[in-house]
Amino acid sequence: MKYRTEIDVKPLAEGVNYGAKIFALGSCFAESISERLQRAKFSVVTNPFGVLFNPFSIASALERLDGARNFAVCDITAGRDGYFSFDAHSSLNGKSHTEAFANMNRAVAQGSKALHDADWVILTFGTAWVYEREGRVVANCHKQSAAEFSRRRLSVAEIVERYSRLFEGALRDKKVILTVSPVRHIGDGLQENSVSKATLRLAVEELVAKYENVNYFPSYEILIDDLRDYRYYADDLAHPSNMAVEYVWERFCDAVMTEDTRAKLPQVEQIVAAAEHRPFNPDSEAHKNFCRKMLAKVDMMPEIDFSLEKSVFEKHL
Repeated sequence: MKYRTEIDVKPLAEGVNYGAKIFALGSCFAESISERLQRAKFSVVTNPFGVLFNPFSIASALERLDGARNFAVCDITAGRDGYFSFDAHSSLNGKSHTEAFANMNRAVAQGSKALHDADWVILTFGTAWVYEREGRVVANCHKQSAAEFSRRRLSVAEIVERYSRLFEGALRDKKVILTVSPVRHIGDGLQENSVSKATLRLAVEELVAKYENVNYFPSYEILIDDLRDYRYYADDLAHPSNMAVEYVWERFCDAVMTEDTRAKLPQVEQIVAAAEHRPFNPDSEAHKNFCRKMLAKVDMMPEIDFSLEKSVFEKHL
């Protein structure tokens, strides 16, 4: 008997390999996958402006980075706990206007280079609900008074139009993977969350059909329709558990990576884990031989940046 409705995820025609550079933007789910990509020693840069949830804020970030457009003095606002921008996450806040200004423009410089260098761009949409202030969608409300904002849901047509400009402009030469975050936005209300996710999914479907360089990875369906059980959620019943994220990561590897790349993943994990391990007797000949063995494995994969792990092993020789 079958006890799960497993999702059939078709592999990409051209998969990701270790020579590729990856740029990821979007919700906290994007960060979860990016953390696993980083641990697997891929070249990946994630969310230079912090976590972004709605498609318009993600698009605004891409447009700013594509043009390397710095934040202006007027983009920085004074709040109760320091200085911030409505276009960036609180992780870039500063205790002074100068500090916040420097944090944000440093993120622009780093993110702009990463976007332009990227072969692959991964975008994860979290919600179609947006908050607008003075006619502009904000990325973060920074706990300001609700009276400053109006709330509405983006339409499918709005999202498709905005991203059509990006896919015909800044991202026309990039290979793009779109995902819809499986994180449930309970604060929006469960019914509103369902409509939001449906809006995002329809918009993504239109974009994938319209552009050959745009692909969809069904992280949303994998959690909602495949795993489909509260044991795969964290204690807040909204975010995926570590077990669920690990399962989605495995499906992501199968669908997105080349066969040769997938074959190297266990070896990469062995090297990374070995470098993290604290030896009981680091000066023993046995441990030195172990380090030499790991360095030999590192040398067999020159296309992967093991500089950190290599320095750990060499330190014990």
